[in-house]
Amino acid sequence: MATAKQFLPLRRVVVTGLGLVTPLANGVETTWQRLLDKKSGIRELRSEDLKLNGVEDAVRVETLKQLSSKVVATVPIGTGVADFNMEKYSHGKEKYVAPFIAYALCAAEEALSDANWQPEDEEAREKTGVAIGGGIGCINDVTQAAQLLIDKRVRRISPFFIPRILINMAAGHISIKYGFKGPNHAAVTACASGAHSVGDASRMIKFGDADVMVAGGTEASIDALSIAGFCRARALSTKYNDDPQKSSRPFDCGRDGFVIGEGAGVMVLEEYEHAKKRGARIYAELCGYGLSGDAYHITQPSHDGRGAVLAMTRALQQSGLRPDEVDYVNAHATSTLLGDAVEAGAIKSVFKKHALSGNLSLSSTKGATGHLLGAAGAVEAIFTILALHHGEAPPTLNLDKPDPVFEEAFFPISCPRKMSVRAALTNSFGFGGTNASLLFASPS
Repeated sequence: MATAKQFLPLRRVVVTGLGLVTPLANGVETTWQRLLDKKSGIRELRSEDLKLNGVEDAVRVETLKQLSSKVVATVPIGTGVADFNMEKYSHGKEKYVAPFIAYALCAAEEALSDANWQPEDEEAREKTGVAIGGGIGCINDVTQAAQLLIDKRVRRISPFFIPRILINMAAGHISIKYGFKGPNHAAVTACASGAHSVGDASRMIKFGDADVMVAGGTEASIDALSIAGFCRARALSTKYNDDPQKSSRPFDCGRDGFVIGEGAGVMVLEEYEHAKKRGARIYAELCGYGLSGDAYHITQPSHDGRGAVLAMTRALQQSGLRPDEVDYVNAHATSTLLGDAVEAGAIKSVFKKHALSGNLSLSSTKGATGHLLGAAGAVEAIFTILALHHGEAPPTLNLDKPDPVFEEAFFPISCPRKMSVRAALTNSFGFGGTNASLLFASPS
């Protein structure tokens, strides 16, 4: 009888390039510095943010009045060094390059340049893939197309309508631009999409499907319908409409919902020996990826945090690291009453004595960026990598009165903390009860 073929050992995966488009800035360096400087990318919602094209100003104003949440975290648009220039990344192709695609193209360009990876030979391109996830995509296009149907103007619907709204088109455009013929993938798991795309990409490298993966998440869903939907679900902050920069307050007793944000985070993942051979700078090793499902509720986590515990535990088990070898946790904590408390309890359950020792730094960067939905996991993974790389944990903004769930030395940090970071973990949780944890360690 024939014997089964022996599995080859799994390959190591490292991070060699980073790219960011966030409400704080366009670009990794400026975004990171503003994050450490405790700047906020959150501002007042304006009628023009609603993207009600062809609608009278009076209707825009009335729509804005009816929205209970009037705070947003938008990408700074302009031509400055730290601004996002839409025209540059659409190249006259606005008809089929939706904003979420443009954000991904911009972040990917920075990440690939940072990694010094833009191969011209066919073999290298065939071993380079793309995995860019998203949550909602271009929902504003759906709204406009639906109105054309109602108005019996079907022939006015753009032939590029479908290519603009498909989440996987961000990965598709990046693949086409650079000629990458490896795996082409997009996770769509709500607010865990970015983390799942990064984790899935790492497994494609581990199992030999690719040597290099361009991975991350993107989102551009600040529009009338998206905001109205989240408002009706009572998910968004409403108490701080008159003071927008105070509205996203993870782990604080005054939190009352998340602030909707937009942007993209993209990183270059690479097989360790491949990166070493070409002399690439290595930021970190992705050594653990944990996934789980709550199997509980469509929008709420189970009160015992079991799903979050499973995701973090599985990431630790895969990495081979002990809980006390992790120095920083970037929490998902979106500034919702239940979600933040459940996650804090889950972290305490996983890290036990280490969490109470004062040696585990914890923060949520959503106080500065708002919640970037499908891009959040990738953007926060990059913040986690930068904390590891620079030895400095970023702060949690608006943490005036920490939730009573915290005790003894277990508190989220409210100021940047310089420290030695050996390993760091980031969490992402999404509607439907989907959870992902990514664990990064210093390269050795």
